[in-house]
Formats: sequence, structure tokens, C-alpha cells
Amino acid sequence: MRERRKEGGVTRPLGRWSMGIVVGMTALLFAMTAYAVEITPFRTGNMSPVTQIFGIPAAGDAHILDSGSGEVTLTADAANSFGLSEDLPKESVTLDGETYRLALALRYGLGKGIEGGIEVPFVAQSGGVFDGFIQGFHRAFNLENGRRTEVPRNRLLYLYQRDGQDKLHYEDSGMGIGDLRLQAGIRLYDDGASAPRRAALRAELKLPTGNSDRLRGSGSVDFSLWLTGSDDYGLGEWGHLTIFGGGGGTVMSRGDVLPDQQRTLAGFGMLGFGWSPVEWFAFKAQATFQTSIYQASTLPEIGEAALIGIAGFTFALTKNTTLDIGITEDMILSAAPDVAFHLALSQRF
Repeated sequence: MRERRKEGGVTRPLGRWSMGIVVGMTALLFAMTAYAVEITPFRTGNMSPVTQIFGIPAAGDAHILDSGSGEVTLTADAANSFGLSEDLPKESVTLDGETYRLALALRYGLGKGIEGGIEVPFVAQSGGVFDGFIQGFHRAFNLENGRRTEVPRNRLLYLYQRDGQDKLHYEDSGMGIGDLRLQAGIRLYDDGASAPRRAALRAELKLPTGNSDRLRGSGSVDFSLWLTGSDDYGLGEWGHLTIFGGGGGTVMSRGDVLPDQQRTLAGFGMLGFGWSPVEWFAFKAQATFQTSIYQASTLPEIGEAALIGIAGFTFALTKNTTLDIGITEDMILSAAPDVAFHLALSQRF
């Protein structure tokens, strides 16, 4: 029997901090003059507590920075997870909680068509604050809440049992540094047009700097290699449209989380578009696919691939500053968090 839930809850300090970021960024948005916006993919992916610890990267954009140019980005993700699979012969899982990820990333043009970068993430697991909002949303639109009213609100419990043994049991809130990521990119093509067509080869090395016992890291060294591309089309008085996509693979060493079921190779891909009807604003939507990290499981929370839909907006706050706001939804039941919220503030220099 498989169900999932989201419930209401009271505001905790971590939640107040997260909502403060939302309010502050929104106020900043309306306080500043807007400028022309570049359409790039959302910098987020599968935020499942047992998946985000591995080195599956956000595909990134196809624009390689010029030599001497840089970009610093602050991303904030908050994901509400619930997965419940029980009464099965060999295994059961409960994923009930919220995962927060705050990351500071820097990339810099090192030479002609080459850039390097680093990302330092901070990861938190918590009972969360979004359960009440989601439950109220379901009631407002006459959607099923399942068994969410039968269990404690704002609960943090990640429990995976197999053959009568606890393979994963986590229920302690906390925040700390995650796994450090080193990045590189090579320009493969850029026609330099006002509506550019671009392609790039990107690579990322994830190092096990996060505490795997706290689900802030995987304990593995992961290397990813992928292609990303974009094509922009001028639409005259209707603005411009950009189509973007990418895909590649990740090789992982054996980690500390469910090591006997962990795969050492995963694939991922992304496809999306953005439309900018005015210079300072763009609507974006994309789908992100990822193969399963774990094997030998019939549970979607553990053993199935994930397909995630992301939609939202980009605002140009200044000539070199942009703000992304997005909401994600799992498109394969329970393989990813039901709902996640994404913010990204970027500054070029």
C-alpha cells in the first residue's frame, strides 16, 4: 500500500529564516529597476533526502563566461517530501520531512572558452513548515489528503527497512555543510548572434565533505560529465524565446548511505524553454530526468527513476543581476519530493 502526504504545521526558526529570504528577495525585486534578462535553466534538481546527497548536477546553461568575467549565485531550495510504502513482504519506507539546501556558487572565465567554478552547499533536514500550506491547498481545490491527517504534523522521519532490518533511520533536525563541488566548462559553439545558439561541455567533481550520517553528503566521490545547449529566437515585438537542454552521466564511488544498494553510474537530462515578452521578465518551464541511484528495491522512493517538472520566472533586477523563482512537482509518484520551492539570485561581474 503506497500513499504520500503533506500536512500543516507551525513556523519553526528554520522556516522563519527561509520565509525571510522569500520576503526579502521579493521586496528587492520591486525596489529595483529591471533590465534585459538572459534565459537560462533553473539551477535545481531532485531534492529527495536520499538522492540530493549524490553528485547529480543541475545541467547549467550553455554560456561559457569570457576570460576575466565572473558570476556568483546564491540558491535556496526547500523541498517537502512524503513517501509511504508499507505492508510489503520485504521492504518498507517512510520519507516524511523537509530538506533545505542553501548554496553559494562562483564561476569564472579562465581563458578563451574555458571557465572554472566552485559550489559550497549547506544542507538541513527538518520537520518543516510547508505541510499546512500544502494541506490547505488540497482542501481548497478538493484534492485528496490521503492519510496525512492520521499522523503527526511537521514530523521528521526517514525510515527504510529491508528484510526486517533498519537500513536507514533518521529523525534528527540539523544543518551543516554539504558536499563541495568543483566545476569546469568548455565552449563548444557560440555564434555570437544577438539571438545566440550555444553549446558547452561541462564537468563536475563532488567531494565528500558533508556528514553522511546527517544526510548532508553521500560519503562518495562523484564525477559528472555532460553536454548542454541553447538556441534563442527573436520574436520581434513579442520578445524572444529560448529552448535549452542537456544530458550526461555521473560516476560514483561507493558511499555511506545504503551502500549495498547504491549504483555507481547514473544518467540525467533536462529539456525546457523560456519566453521573455518584455526585457526584464521571462517565464520558464523545464523537465528534469534522472535514473535511480539505488537498485534491488521495488519502492519508487528508493528504486525508481525521477522525472521532475519545474516552472517559474526570471526577473532582471539590474544589468547584471537576475532572480529566479520556481516551483517543482514530481511527475513520477514518490520518486522525488511532491513540491519544492526554488530561488536563485545571480550577479555577473
